[in-house]
Parts: sequence; C-alpha cells; structure tokens
Amino acid sequence: MNTLAAERYGMNANAQWSDDRVEKLKRLWADGLSASQIAAQLGGGVSRNAVIGKVHRLNLPGRAKAGGSTSTPRPAKRPAPAPRPAGFPARPQAATARPAARASGSVALKEDAAIEIFEQAAPRQALNVVVPISRRLALTELTERTCKWPIGDPMKDDFHFCGCEINDASPYCTYHAKLAYQPVSDRRRAAR
Repeated sequence: MNTLAAERYGMNANAQWSDDRVEKLKRLWADGLSASQIAAQLGGGVSRNAVIGKVHRLNLPGRAKAGGSTSTPRPAKRPAPAPRPAGFPARPQAATARPAARASGSVALKEDAAIEIFEQAAPRQALNVVVPISRRLALTELTERTCKWPIGDPMKDDFHFCGCEINDASPYCTYHAKLAYQPVSDRRRAAR
C-alpha cells in the first residue's frame, strides 16, 4: 500500500495486514468489539476506518451484539396481496396491534399501540360511460370549435388532440369537460 493510500484509509504506511493481524481482527470482530476497540487492540497505526475497510474486504458477517449475544433474525416480510380483478371490491383488512417504536432522547422505547391497517378500496368504474371517438387532430389543425384535450405523450409521434366539437365556451368537448371540471363538493370529498 502506498503512503497516500495508507493515509487516506487511516493506516500508517508501515502498518501491514499480516496473517496474525487478520486472524486477530476476525476473532475480535466475532467477539463483538467495535471497530475503534479493535483498532486500539491491534495498535501499530491501525485506525477505526482501516478496521472497517478490512472487515468489508474480508466480507465478514454481521457482528454479534455487545456482550456476546447474537442478534435475532428479522421476521420475513409478508408477501404483497395479489391484485384483484376490476369490478371486485377489496376486502377490508382487520385491525392488528403492533409495537410501535417511539424515540425519547437517545433511547428508543417500545410501546404497544394498536395500529389499524385497512386496504384502500379501489373506486368502481362506471360501466355506462361513452367515450367519444377522437378526431386525432394535430396542434395546427385545432380551431375555436374543436376540443383541445391532449391525448398521449407529447414526445411521441402518436400524440394528438381530441378534436371533437365543443358546445359551450369550454375548450373541451362535453366528455372531457366532465373530466377537467369537477364540482366543488366532489373535489372536497376526494381531498378527505
């Protein structure tokens, strides 16, 4: 290791990772000592960062907790529910109680609290909606009496405007005006 790299990774240029040092590092790491404690025991210009780097290069497993006890494995995550076909309402999920972690200063306390979990019900789509057939007009073909509702991605070649006839002062046909302009009561209900 050259001098510049040794300084960057927190090791004295004269300090080398001999086989004895590596074995001692592995043993101390398995005993649950922190990287700082291991560096102090190894001595000879080995820093905390050098210990961490060597641990990663050796692909050592996660350490045991301080005091020698091993950490408990995390429970496996539940698989996501399969998507329901359109037209079928979602089943409400029962409320479950889970411990919730709440931080208090530098110590995290566990507190039992009931957390209610519900699936979001998908809104039913109306089956009697008639979608007008668009005239597929380009921007240059629009007039004062044509619907200006954009359809598709503006960066793609198939981008176009609806182009159907409009009835009132709206820039959109009747169908697209219903999509664009919602009554205040519907907007308030959707915001809740």
